[in-house]
This record gives sequence, C-alpha cells and structure tokens, in this order.
Amino acid sequence: MSTEKTAQMVIATDTAVSPVSVEVRCSGAWTVRGVGQLEPGMESMQWPAEGELVFNAAAISALDTAGAWLLHRTLRALEQRGKTVRIVGLQPEFSALLKLVAARAKATEYVAPASPGGLAKLGRLAWSRLRDFINMLAFVGETAIALMRLLAHPRRIRWRPILHNLQTAGFEALPITGLLSFLMGVVIAYQGADQLQRFGANIYVADMVGFTMLRELSPMLTAIIVAGRSGSAYAAQIGTMKVTEEIDALRTIGIAPNELLVLPKMLALMIALPLLTVYADVTGILGGMIMASSKLDVSYDVFIDRIGDAINLSSFLTGVVKAPVFAVIIAMVGCFQGFQVSGSADSVGRQTTLSVVHSIFLVIVTDAVFSLVFNWLKI
Repeated sequence: MSTEKTAQMVIATDTAVSPVSVEVRCSGAWTVRGVGQLEPGMESMQWPAEGELVFNAAAISALDTAGAWLLHRTLRALEQRGKTVRIVGLQPEFSALLKLVAARAKATEYVAPASPGGLAKLGRLAWSRLRDFINMLAFVGETAIALMRLLAHPRRIRWRPILHNLQTAGFEALPITGLLSFLMGVVIAYQGADQLQRFGANIYVADMVGFTMLRELSPMLTAIIVAGRSGSAYAAQIGTMKVTEEIDALRTIGIAPNELLVLPKMLALMIALPLLTVYADVTGILGGMIMASSKLDVSYDVFIDRIGDAINLSSFLTGVVKAPVFAVIIAMVGCFQGFQVSGSADSVGRQTTLSVVHSIFLVIVTDAVFSLVFNWLKI
C-alpha cells in the first residue's frame, strides 16, 4: 500500500461511493520527496469518462506545499475537463493548507488579455497622440518660461554652450548645406533650360533659380538638413543623459535641464539657421548660374544683372524670416524627444528617429502655412 515516503493515488475499481460516483484513494506522504514518483504518472492516468470523482484523502499521512499544489492542480485540471470533483477525509490541518494553496494559485493565475478590436486600437492610438501633443505643449510652455526668466536676468545666459552649439549646428553644417543647395540650383537650371530655350527666354533662368531658391528651397532644404543632422543629435544627447540619470543629477543640484540643455541649443540654432539659409541662397544661385552659362549661354555678368533686377528685398526676406521659426521647431522637437527616452538604448534610437521624422514633417507643414499667409498678404 503506502509508505511514509511515497504518495499514491489509486482509482477504486471494485467499489464506488454511489452508483454515479467513483472513488479515488489518496494515501502516503504527499511531500516533496513523496510526490516525486507520483507526479510523472499523473498525465497518463486514465480517468473515468462518467460519474463524480470523490477523492478520499483520509489515508494521507503527511502533506506539504508541494503535495498540496499537486493535489490542487489535479483537481483543477479535472474540473476544467468538465468533471465533478469532491475531496473527503482530509485532515483539518491539511485542508487548511490546501485552501491556502488554492487561494494563492487563483491570485497569481494569468489571464491572457483579449485582443483589442480595430476601434479600440484606433482609440488607443488617438489617445497616445493626444497625450504626446499635450506633453509637447507643456514642454514648450516650460521652455518659454525658462527663456523669459533668462531674458530677465541676462547674466544667467550661458554663452559657452551657445557658442559650442553654434559651431556644431552652424559652422560644421556649411559643407553639406552648400553642396546640396549648389546641386539643387544646378538641377533647377538644367530642368528649366529646355523649356526656356523653346521660347527664346534664356535670360529668365535667373528669375526661376532666384525665386525658387530664395523663397522656398533654401530655407526648407537647410531646415531639413539641420533637422536630420542637429535635431537628431539633440535627441540622442539628451536621451543618453536621461538613461545615465544625468538629468536627475542636474535637478538634484538645482539646475533646470531646460535652461542648461534646451535654451542654448534653441538660441544657437535661431542664429545659425538664418545664416545657413543665406549661404544656401548664394550657393544655389551659383549652381544655377554655372548651369545657365553652360546650357543656355547666359554669361555670369548677365545672370547677375538679371538677378538684381528680378529679385527684390521682400523675396529675400521671405525666405530668411522662415529660418528662425524652423530653428525653434527643430530644437523643440529634438529636445522634447530626448526627454521622452525611457531607460534603454533602444528607446534612445526610437526617439531619435521620431525627432527627425516629426521635425521634417512640421517644417514642411509650417512652410505650407507660410505660403498661405504670404499669399493672403500678397507678398
């Protein structure tokens, strides 16, 4: 039969508790050692197809947590199969332990969440975007307050970080900005050359290159380059500082992160981007002038004279005025995404990518708004 070290479970075949009940006799020591030999055979045990299962536990001599868990798991598995299960004869102290294990198992039971439907996913996405927008507005407000506080006390302006960011975001961006704007001027002049030649209007290539570069392409192209180059760097730098808890250290010693990390970047970019835009204007017109000379036989002197007649000061200022607004957008989005990093290197990469995507998107949308406003003002 049973020993003190071996647990047994036997389905009675000769007697039944009632005509519709089948007795399962449990005996022996249901402990860590005792259930070791019983547990492997539990899966292959043949349970009756019909009738109530009555577990007679009167012969159980010892019961610990391991035995109680095995007994509870067996009863629960049978109930899930649709069988009626009842346990009798268990000693009071063993019954209390079995109830405790059952309560703990029910509290820790994992229930797989239901897959959300399409409407639920749309709602979660909308709420997530709304929350991000509200957080962005709060961040812009905090930065504006920090800027006002800084302007009220000019001695607190940190010139060294501003000059450093002016060098990295402005001076070091000159080669790539000049090259791309030069090539853009070449492309515009080349694409317009064939059309202008048909009507003998070669000289108007200067108008086309000048208006296109000064009013639209130079400020927007420069902003996109700076967004991919400097905006991503801002997000990565602040995100890394947040992962390494340097942001928390700044707050601990009483330094506002916005004042130290955001404002110098924004102010430097507001200075650098208009200058880069003017530089892109010059290189773009230079590229168009070279292509006009080689493709349309428009000399440099004639091209420059035509540019002076065709382009007025308002066309030049139209492009330059956009640059500071683009600079604020790029700095705000880049720094905001950096502060959204949440404790891992993967998050740094994800927020850096979002900073570039959102910056370029907002720059293009803002440029479209500028176009509508200028058209309304007849500028």
